[in-house]
Amino acid sequence: MAPSKSERAYELLQEKITSGAYSPGYRLVLSSLAAELDCSVVPVREAIRRLEAEGLVTFARNIGATVAHVDATLYLHTMQTLAVLEGAATALAAPLIGADALARARTLNRQMQACLDDFDPQRFTRLNNDFHELLYGACPNPHILDLVHRGWRRMRAMRPTTFTTVPHRARDSVAEHDALLDLLESGAAASAVESAAREHRTNTLNAYLAAAGLPPSTLTAPIPARH
Repeated sequence: MAPSKSERAYELLQEKITSGAYSPGYRLVLSSLAAELDCSVVPVREAIRRLEAEGLVTFARNIGATVAHVDATLYLHTMQTLAVLEGAATALAAPLIGADALARARTLNRQMQACLDDFDPQRFTRLNNDFHELLYGACPNPHILDLVHRGWRRMRAMRPTTFTTVPHRARDSVAEHDALLDLLESGAAASAVESAAREHRTNTLNAYLAAAGLPPSTLTAPIPARH
């Protein structure tokens, strides 16, 4: 079934925002976008409302819809949300992640390791995104998975790569990936997997906040239950 005009407009606008083609502050003029997308203003308006709900678009009086600006508070809130949701998604996915997927994740992490000496933040970020999607992508809860995807889209729109700001974080990130894969391969308890995944995301957030001269997140990873 072909996507509706509203869905098509949403996907095209989202891609332009997350790719950086429409930068923060870019005005989203309904008539111009409708002409560009070869449709009426109605599906464009519906698409913009969805993007606003996801935090990618803002409305201002006498200005209209614009691509959302990046600020430390929005980054903090998005990363805190992702830490909780992605931790849960990875824990739920753990029993469903097969040996082939874990092997691919190991390969991706070795490629990330190879990026460190002559650091390429864009390539590192692409590999990092693929690595995490392999793990949380098997989450059987579609509602949690949808929220994780929304969080990642918002992150890409705000900041194509955090590792440009905090390149020193990349080496620790690779080590934490290895530790997370060790937990998954050993069949560790869901609470341990969730805690490790959540702490990993929080560590990246705190590295960014430290670089911005801001205090660390007060939302920390839960301590895994011991039996």
